Amino acid sequence: MQSSIVIEAKFRGPPDSGNGGYISGAFAGHLFALSGAPSDGTGDAVQVTLRAPTPLDIEMQVVGVDADHLDVKQGEVLIAQAERIELDLDVPTPPSFADAAAAAGESPALMPGLNSLVPGGLGFHPICFCCGADVDASEGLRVFAAPVEGFDGVAAAWQPDAAFADDEGFLPSAVVWAALDCPGQFAFMNDGIRTGLLGRMTAKILKPVAASDQIVVIGWCIGIEGKKHFAGTAMFNQQGECCAVSKQVWIGRQD
Repeated sequence: MQSSIVIEAKFRGPPDSGNGGYISGAFAGHLFALSGAPSDGTGDAVQVTLRAPTPLDIEMQVVGVDADHLDVKQGEVLIAQAERIELDLDVPTPPSFADAAAAAGESPALMPGLNSLVPGGLGFHPICFCCGADVDASEGLRVFAAPVEGFDGVAAAWQPDAAFADDEGFLPSAVVWAALDCPGQFAFMNDGIRTGLLGRMTAKILKPVAASDQIVVIGWCIGIEGKKHFAGTAMFNQQGECCAVSKQVWIGRQD
């Protein structure tokens, strides 16, 4: 099977490439379609390895290797690989929505002077689809993960904009993947470690997430091996149920 995919500029992370979580979720969606899995993204975990920056507004080719594996290419350049994989992750108990909301002001997403790529921009990634504070709520997720007293990691109190709901009122799977992205990097920033780009994301959606819910997204550090920084993230709905989890590899300097 071969098809194509275009990541629109509004789904950027850095100024000129896609948000790692969103593009990973979009590629995972193609893998689900290849195998006939549920369109809401629930079911098996998918591991997406990002091999090169994902271009914006440019057509890429999605090549199905088999029902469990696909490649994404732009011409001869391998952009990403997606495959089914088992995901075993110990997920900590999240703080409350109220406690996460009270801590939001300490998020790197809202601190000035952290980003040199967007002059005058607010926060670590001012125009990022996930955590960008300079993006309107109808066009970006505005997931502002911050340290919360009594929690070993970071958490965001997130109320999605109605613009992101599908016809049934749920968040599309790629949006869920996107919201799981930045809290992993912010968990390391909370420990005084500034990582590089997302290199791999493995995620599993356990149940659909209502866009109308008050959602808590958490991120925590798992460990460091050389330049590989491992983080976990998870999303909880208004009833306190864990709806989605991810394990991430962020590429950074060796300390």
